[in-house]
Amino acid sequence: MDGTEPRLVDDFVRHLVSELREYNGLRVPTARMRLRAAIHHGPVELADNGFAGTTVVTTARLLSSRHLYDALATNADADLALLLSDDVYRSTVAGGHTTLSAADFRSVTVREKEYEAAAWLQVPGHDVRGPGPGPGAGGLTTAQPQPSADGGPSGASVAGHDYRGEQISVNNFTAPVDLRGGVVGFGSAGG
Repeated sequence: MDGTEPRLVDDFVRHLVSELREYNGLRVPTARMRLRAAIHHGPVELADNGFAGTTVVTTARLLSSRHLYDALATNADADLALLLSDDVYRSTVAGGHTTLSAADFRSVTVREKEYEAAAWLQVPGHDVRGPGPGPGAGGLTTAQPQPSADGGPSGASVAGHDYRGEQISVNNFTAPVDLRGGVVGFGSAGG
């Protein structure tokens, strides 16, 4: 860790939340920008179509995690949901290298495609450590949405938009933060 990782996890995320709050304060609720973010670190390689390597794949799996979608669905007024890989969390937050507290995060298990690993969820300005929506180890499992009267998933719609993005444009991107290998990914939450 060279000092940039704590600044990304702490300062960058804090500024991003502030900018999103300001941006969304000028918008009607259906035009708000809500983001999913994931931070992981490791080596990346330049490829013909962007960046490649296991670090990029891990970041993409974190970004695609159902935990981020559920966090935004549960906290309708939140502008950002963040997942830190276990390595990033332990080397920054748990290591005492940020102003963030372990109480700001909740441990989750991310299972996406062939990827399965521990990660740490934060929704800035919201308590994510309360009782989870479903039973399980520490209340950390996420309940699956049940069909609503119209056949769509209940709880999956925010401001009249399909939350998972099947009917809206959702953009994801992953980019190296610097050449030392920090990677951050962002995805639009829709709506």
